[in-house]
Amino acid sequence: MSSGLGDALRLFLHRRFYSLKQIKQVQERALRRLIDHSVKYSPYYREILKDLSIHTIEDLDLLPVINKEIMMTHFDRLNTVGLVREEVQAFAVKNELDRNYLGYYLDKYVIGLSSGTSGNKGLYVTPRELTKKLPYVFLARGGIPLRNLPFKILFCLRVFSQGFDDINSPLVSLSYCATMTPVEEIISQLNTKHINILMAPPSLIRLLLPIRDEIKVKLKQIVCYAEVLEKEEKERFKKQFDTDIVEIYQASEGQIASACSHGNLHINEDLVIVELSDENGHKVDQPGIVARHMIVTNLVNFVQPLIRYEMNDLIVLGEPCSCGSKFRTIDRILGRNDDILRFKITDGKIQTVFPDLFSRWIITSSDAIREYQVLQNDMESVEVHLELLSETENVDGIVALLKERILHELAVWDIHPQLQVFVLKIELPADRSKYKRFIVKQPAQN
Repeated sequence: MSSGLGDALRLFLHRRFYSLKQIKQVQERALRRLIDHSVKYSPYYREILKDLSIHTIEDLDLLPVINKEIMMTHFDRLNTVGLVREEVQAFAVKNELDRNYLGYYLDKYVIGLSSGTSGNKGLYVTPRELTKKLPYVFLARGGIPLRNLPFKILFCLRVFSQGFDDINSPLVSLSYCATMTPVEEIISQLNTKHINILMAPPSLIRLLLPIRDEIKVKLKQIVCYAEVLEKEEKERFKKQFDTDIVEIYQASEGQIASACSHGNLHINEDLVIVELSDENGHKVDQPGIVARHMIVTNLVNFVQPLIRYEMNDLIVLGEPCSCGSKFRTIDRILGRNDDILRFKITDGKIQTVFPDLFSRWIITSSDAIREYQVLQNDMESVEVHLELLSETENVDGIVALLKERILHELAVWDIHPQLQVFVLKIELPADRSKYKRFIVKQPAQN
């Protein structure tokens, strides 16, 4: 992508005015550039593509599908700039443990550490020049009317990162707070910083509902991400907060979809190629059908090429949008709507803990953890099941380290549960879409 406001204009025009034929032409030009670069600089893709000629979208069927396990196994050979997995992972894990999320690796790359849904850590590398374009992508594809400029955003997620910090610009001011921030403090930030756009996972928006009257500023928009937002809940938020609710579908693998001015999610067809199929491998191109398999090719990240990368998300395409864009719409993201955990603390109050926190604590405690599951039957205890790699030694040490880490992290919020950790074989269902990492059996607390 080129730089500056030209990016925003081009992104806007692509979605608004491109025909289906033009969309395919844009994708194929970008695909050829990606393939050529990957063959030249990625030893992994040089081997994969040596006897293949990829020129069209249909030619993609000639390529094998990769996933996080394959990507991580071949990390050193797959990236195009000579990065070494062991060194990059050490950097990412250290930042995680130090809670230091700003800064670039080698002053060039943003490193994302993802637990995803397949058990082990995933490393995602984005070049600095690409993250610097985030403000313009946000301006063009955020679903937020430009009449609301300048955007004063409060951004709530588990962690901050350099990629998010790069959104700051003369027209976009972004403040950050962690999802574990007390809701009273979040409201204080909304009021004192005169926020007009709140960006947060749906689970956090739900926590604000009982005290929404304490928000004294007028929110122009609420932007949700990171979790499934049901249509009914979207309407509930819209009514209770008296503002528009939009979604962004951002993943470690790329910016999959963004909202239009009508509030509908459109696949960013010029940034990614998204292939959808059903449980039998048949192409899904019609609204209303659950796509059991989603394969993504990121067209703009040349440092870590992800070509035909299978994600675990389940989506349903929507009807054509009245905004006029020919970019496909997403009616529903079925994803894994992991349950939130809740604990009683010493004064009898209930403290919410988001599932992604547990994921991070688990995956950064040991590389030997292949799969895990968190179970909670009541608000005074929690159980963690671990499956370790077969060659793992010092199992007792890994268990002890994980218990110490979880209890230490929970104690920060005055949570002191009974914690049990078991090492066992975790049987994944044949239909992986039914596997749940977090099983919370206690009644929901609204």
